[in-house]
Amino acid sequence: MSEPIRVLVTGAAGQIAYSLLYSIGNGSVFGKDQPIILVLLDITPMMGVLDGVLMELQDCALPLLKDVIATDKEDVAFKDLDVAILVGSMPRREGMERKDLLKANVKIFKSQGAALDKYAKKSVIVVGNPANTNCLTASKSAPSIPKENFSCLTRLDHNRAKAQIALKLGVTANDVKNVIIWGNHSSTQYPDVNHAKVKLQGKEVGVYEALKDDSWLKGEFVTTVQQRGAAVIKARKLSSAMSAAKAICDHVRDIWFGTPEGEFVSMGVISDGNSYGVPDDLLYSFPVVIKNKTWKFVEGLPINDFSREKMDLTAKELTEEKESAFEFLSSA
Repeated sequence: MSEPIRVLVTGAAGQIAYSLLYSIGNGSVFGKDQPIILVLLDITPMMGVLDGVLMELQDCALPLLKDVIATDKEDVAFKDLDVAILVGSMPRREGMERKDLLKANVKIFKSQGAALDKYAKKSVIVVGNPANTNCLTASKSAPSIPKENFSCLTRLDHNRAKAQIALKLGVTANDVKNVIIWGNHSSTQYPDVNHAKVKLQGKEVGVYEALKDDSWLKGEFVTTVQQRGAAVIKARKLSSAMSAAKAICDHVRDIWFGTPEGEFVSMGVISDGNSYGVPDDLLYSFPVVIKNKTWKFVEGLPINDFSREKMDLTAKELTEEKESAFEFLSSA
């Protein structure tokens, strides 16, 4: 058995964490021979609920869980971390402007970034959700941790895109690969299948070629993926938790073990030095490959005019969000 790793989940009493913690504890993220010290952080009023989660994790009797620590203190939670999964944030309430939400979350992620900077290992892997600008705020607040160590979750959108293509073609999601989510984890994101492949009757074909339905791919497919989160809330009266937790597991597992040969995934990463005309210093979702816990942009994909327009639009939104966030940051 290897040495245990310290993994933090914030917002640990919340509903995404409730779907996430068992998968982390049972070895399906970091492997079946990797012991874990699991650290659960939430705000003080949630400590009663968190005790219940702690009891349940004990009752799962998971052999890989060496210890579970529940706390409301950042100095305890962020100490010597190998991995930090920042799920804890203010949820959007009905009638709330995006800007108000951003303001509340900037405060949370600024504080968590500072705690990472002060207490965590410098090699810590940090995953932020909900997503881009919050994660950028944490990174800016942790100057001693490489900004490449911060990534945000667009894997749920990626999985949604994969699933829609699979459903349309009557194959399994596993038969679809290399879909891309460009940009922000918001309704301006651009799900792109120009480079995606699907396995049909044992051979790989391009998705456009397989579907022969360009108007669906440029219309309903895009809007379905963009608005899927809202559709789930409308139906369930709660936001996506099971699928969000599954996406976090996929995202972290790919960082830990690398991406399969010939496949790339979408994640929000720092845009510095990209070759797709996206401004530097944004946390923007790109297609990446991962090896030895290090991601690289997938280079050289041709971008058509339709894609260019959509990629620029979401970059513009992220630039505006960043500017608002940094205004709040200097006053927070």
